[in-house]
Amino acid sequence: MDGEFSASASPKAAHVVSLLVRSTCGSCARVHEQILPVVQAAGARFEVIQLDGPHGDAELAQEFGDRVPVVLVDNEEFACWEVDNAELAAELDRPL
Repeated sequence: MDGEFSASASPKAAHVVSLLVRSTCGSCARVHEQILPVVQAAGARFEVIQLDGPHGDAELAQEFGDRVPVVLVDNEEFACWEVDNAELAAELDRPL
């Protein structure tokens, strides 16, 4: 689940969706699978950020670690635990 990829080859600026996860999070894989098609359809960039383990992001873990999965859109918290696909699509449809 770790990694980053562009959901679109479009040269225009795109929103960035970050999914914050922990290795012990049972809901993280479900949310990943749920939102990936929405992110791809919007042409947004998608990244998964691991908060624990040797390569975890300690700063983000301090802020969000007990609430994963957390979805950030353009570095702003959009949702935690549950994501509404229609709301995410609308957010990704707004201009940058």
